[in-house]
Amino acid sequence: MGFFRRSEKPEKSAPAPADAPAIDMDSVPATSYTQSFRLSEPVKPRHEFKSYRLKGEYVQPWIDDKRMKRTRFGNLIVYGMMFIALCLSGYITYDGANSAKTGEYCLVMEDNFDRGGLDESHWTHEVQMAGYGTGAFDWTTTDQKNSFTDSEGLHIVPTITTESTDLTEDQLLNGYSLNLTKSGGDGTCTSDDYLQCSIRSNASTGAILPPVRSARLSTKGKKSIRYGRIEVVAKMPRGDWLWPAIWMMPEDSKYGPWPASGEIDIAELRGNSYEYPLGRDALTSTIHWGPTTKTDAYWSTYGHKFLRRTDYSKDFHTFGLQWSEDTMFMYLDNRMKQVFYMKFDDKRTMWDKGGFSGATANNSVIENPWKSTGRGNTPFDEKFYLILNVAVGAQNGWFFDGKNGKPWVDNGPTAARDFIKAKDQWLPTWGEGNDRGMTVKSVKMWQEGKC
Repeated sequence: MGFFRRSEKPEKSAPAPADAPAIDMDSVPATSYTQSFRLSEPVKPRHEFKSYRLKGEYVQPWIDDKRMKRTRFGNLIVYGMMFIALCLSGYITYDGANSAKTGEYCLVMEDNFDRGGLDESHWTHEVQMAGYGTGAFDWTTTDQKNSFTDSEGLHIVPTITTESTDLTEDQLLNGYSLNLTKSGGDGTCTSDDYLQCSIRSNASTGAILPPVRSARLSTKGKKSIRYGRIEVVAKMPRGDWLWPAIWMMPEDSKYGPWPASGEIDIAELRGNSYEYPLGRDALTSTIHWGPTTKTDAYWSTYGHKFLRRTDYSKDFHTFGLQWSEDTMFMYLDNRMKQVFYMKFDDKRTMWDKGGFSGATANNSVIENPWKSTGRGNTPFDEKFYLILNVAVGAQNGWFFDGKNGKPWVDNGPTAARDFIKAKDQWLPTWGEGNDRGMTVKSVKMWQEGKC
């Protein structure tokens, strides 16, 4: 096989150097290859590099082509504008973060939900059934199936009404009266409006009992701020038609009913997948303001923050608000990642920004509800309290009609019934256990100024 035996030395069989035949190098053809002693493979001679670059002066007709000159000039404009836009966006972000007041703050509330239950000095359950003006399908309760604390924090979890109560599907759809009022009912309702606290199912009209139960917690009457900061560390729910929200409302509607006294939405999103327009990969921050419900100017004061290759149900994030007399902005995780920014100006009030002058309602000119203050930030110059909730469905346009199999039509007489009838379609998309709810790890609230 060509290998030496262990007992045999190679020197014995190899010819002595003196006996080796001489090789006439002149007899080797010039085209033959040398042999590699180690690999016995032919090695080609190196190829000499030859440059084909033109030397001297030569014609370059493209330099004088007017079309090429225009193209180069156009490219310079595009690159120049891109550079200017990059610098401008960086400046706006830097200026926005640093223009906000960073003076003293007084911590007025901190809740890590580690006391073995809900701290009643901070929170109140709001109990209603009529959707809080948005047409949501959930009945907010005090039931521990819908809100509870554990080692992870506070959980707000929606449940199917027929699965979490003794109500049957027949009662849900027809012939059953549910009364939460203090007069004639169980007295759990926290609203003074009878329509928010009592309902009767009727198959003829399409009215049904709330098909889903959830929870809504607020700090109303207990903790509120006028200017300051809020940070909520939370993980959002996963599931079609879920609507988690971290937001604020005024303690006193000094300037009139909603939205005249304002609303601050720190963070809200839709639990649908990324395939849905603005699903759970899209965070929205908004402020609502306007002299009447039909003149709500939220469309000009909102922002989005999208996540790539993930969504807000996968991990905990910090949802923040910083609010002063001069500015208001919402941010994600840190102050540099702003979702929405608003600068107030006494020379151009919210009335001016909304262009409400001359607007009419019911054939009458709308009066300015904020003119008495003379401040540019009115109505966002009063105390606001915090709300945490997970709504289910809505009839106010939050979920777009005709998109991604939405099983109901907003403001339709059978919207809630159509929603629950499609349970087999949307319920499998809800997360398992607590993942179908919002988990809040901590809440901090600071008032601007010294304690």
